[in-house]
Amino acid sequence: MYKRQFQEFVAAEHPDYLASPAHPRIVDGKPSKNPRYLQRRPDLVDPRTSYLAQVGAQLYRRLPAGAAALFPVAAVLAGRRLNAPEPGIKPMCVFGPVHYQELPEAFMDFIASLTGKSPSTTGAGSEGALTKGPFNALPPIHDLNAALVSFILTDLAVFSSAAGWLGPKYRVDHDISLLVPEIWARMSPEERRPRYLIEHGYLERCQDWQHEGKPVLASRLGWRVTSRFVQTFCGRVLSNPSTVFNEEQLRPELQDMAVFVEGMDNIVLAMRTAAQSYFADGSIEHAVPPLAALLHMMRDGNWNGVPPSDPEFRALFSRENLLGSDWYRARLNAQQKHDIAQWEARTAYLERLLRRENYADVASQLGIRKRLDAAHAAAANAREPSYVATLAGTIGVDPALAATL
Repeated sequence: MYKRQFQEFVAAEHPDYLASPAHPRIVDGKPSKNPRYLQRRPDLVDPRTSYLAQVGAQLYRRLPAGAAALFPVAAVLAGRRLNAPEPGIKPMCVFGPVHYQELPEAFMDFIASLTGKSPSTTGAGSEGALTKGPFNALPPIHDLNAALVSFILTDLAVFSSAAGWLGPKYRVDHDISLLVPEIWARMSPEERRPRYLIEHGYLERCQDWQHEGKPVLASRLGWRVTSRFVQTFCGRVLSNPSTVFNEEQLRPELQDMAVFVEGMDNIVLAMRTAAQSYFADGSIEHAVPPLAALLHMMRDGNWNGVPPSDPEFRALFSRENLLGSDWYRARLNAQQKHDIAQWEARTAYLERLLRRENYADVASQLGIRKRLDAAHAAAANAREPSYVATLAGTIGVDPALAATL
């Protein structure tokens, strides 16, 4: 298909240019530094290797022939672009190779959509998806509500790997981000759990401190990997892991304290600015309680006068707290009303279809009568008071949006 399109382009006078998905974009007369991952899929290039890996996993796990060998990650593994200071570009190179962030800190980052400078762009700072125009006609607060509820319910740990720079001295590009899947694939389910990594000294807490009389809120960075982590888990991939990361790379503040402090100030300011927009447009009123508390923390540095480390604040983000809360119950009630309306609309449509004589043959072929019976049963089930209990563990529907659905 692509060959034909190129031939037609060459033979025609218009259009003036053609974008090829198989070649990097030309910027200022040179190929872009960001070719957008033109690697060929290994499973298609060498299917035998992929097949042997699957069969080997089936045999090792004693699975029946033909059964799927699943490889659950049970974690969110995000890449984080970082940059050293440049003229006109603030530094954001305060992270070590891999960080674990508990949900409050991780979601602060998500809301702010922080990113370092990309080689193919001039942008930096808060320029991720959540800072662009909305992907739908809803205020972004409703998307944040759904995302936060989803994160709390799934209870997946959030780890991020550094891309670009480790501190202002060490450029690493995407090397660490490419290494992380290899490491995680060689860790047991128990070893991937943050509690295990913390208890065994594989992660260390980033602490707040004072620098020249001003607070440095490094706790926003969560937990970072230690030399023990590198020796243990990188050693399963590399023959001499102790030479991969030195102490300056694991603790970037050791490279240049002033750059680290400026980078932290940049991050905290970006978080404060992002949060402020939800107060300015009044949409904070529609935030679910954990999100409202988090936005206050981002803007003011506290929630109801307590710091981020306060147990009451941390408890807002637990799965148990969410499942037992009135506001989550309201989301499930809204979901029930939505489901009832959906099934009633479907039954009404199918009934209209059955009443049309000229559609009798089509209705018979498609089994519309059987589908109508199933729709009636689903509608009756959705009306049952016990139906709400079956929705526990789902995102539900934002009550503020229920009337518009």
